[in-house]
Amino acid sequence: MKGDDEFLLAQQRLKDLGQRALTKEERARRRRALDDLGVPAFETVLGERGGRALVREPTTILQVNIGLFCNQACAHCHVESSPLRTEMMTHDTAEAIVRVLKNSPGVKMLDLTGGAPEMHEEFRYLVREARALGVEVIDRCNLTVLYEDGQEDLASFLAENKVKVVASLPCYSEANTDAQRGKGVFERSIAALKDLNAVGYGVEGTGLELDLMYNPGGAFLPPAQEKLEIAYRSELQDTWGISFSRLYTLTNMPIKRFADYLHREGKMSEYMSLLVENFNVAASAGVMCRDLVSVSWDGRLYDCDFNQQLDMPLRSGKTIFDLETIDDIVGEHIVADNHCFGCTAGSGSSCSGATI
Repeated sequence: MKGDDEFLLAQQRLKDLGQRALTKEERARRRRALDDLGVPAFETVLGERGGRALVREPTTILQVNIGLFCNQACAHCHVESSPLRTEMMTHDTAEAIVRVLKNSPGVKMLDLTGGAPEMHEEFRYLVREARALGVEVIDRCNLTVLYEDGQEDLASFLAENKVKVVASLPCYSEANTDAQRGKGVFERSIAALKDLNAVGYGVEGTGLELDLMYNPGGAFLPPAQEKLEIAYRSELQDTWGISFSRLYTLTNMPIKRFADYLHREGKMSEYMSLLVENFNVAASAGVMCRDLVSVSWDGRLYDCDFNQQLDMPLRSGKTIFDLETIDDIVGEHIVADNHCFGCTAGSGSSCSGATI
């Protein structure tokens, strides 16, 4: 099914049932799938395999979801972003984030995501304030946003502030990319990559990093990150003359739109079985929730972006407004559930790619 059709189905279910009901329903489906397989809860499996307990370590990355509005509506989107979403961060919340950053010298990276984060009013404020503090900034970019009204100077703004761009390109095939992300997305993505190359991104010696993010187009695990990067480099350079810094692979998490797809195709049990069978205790050591904090558009705090979308906040219930420094939450027990098998399957998966 094409990405546009997936979006329409997801939007209708969201309208009919509401977000909380849908989240509860998909969680129950994952649990039933594991019960059918005779698999206990994630943390039980982690302990039985000798994994380290999920406890918050000193935070080095603050990941901020500025809002859910996006110019695309991708079939695999775990955030369920679309042009119809209206959730957006206020300036008060953005100021609270900057205040906490100032008081948290251990935080080395501000990771901005969405939706399309660049289309939100607070994006450029957060970039400038973080860079003034010497904090590195990541822009989770869908590429096509470069061609939206008001974004004509986006590439130059990112370059001037030395923002690291992590761009989603689920495949170097036009057919596969458009199937996930909508008709015409691949063509515009290639154009955007060329424009980023033109201002120095992905070009050796400029210091401007352009990383690409791959995620599978179905119910299977991503291939080895190193081997896939070689294929991406060859195809993009030979065919389009495009260069980039590195490739990350990301496992599709069995939540939100991808969970809807698994349910419709009758593949939820099959996919959960795949994740469990490929559980890797070594991958669990590097999961992003240990040293990353996820901040939602309204200031609530989560152990990761996936927990944010499943409405599973920190155990303490603290928000960005409650903190003086991010160190206030070090040592808290991380909230886990059965979707966590997605981050610990195979080579592991995180917002920075494979974990081993």
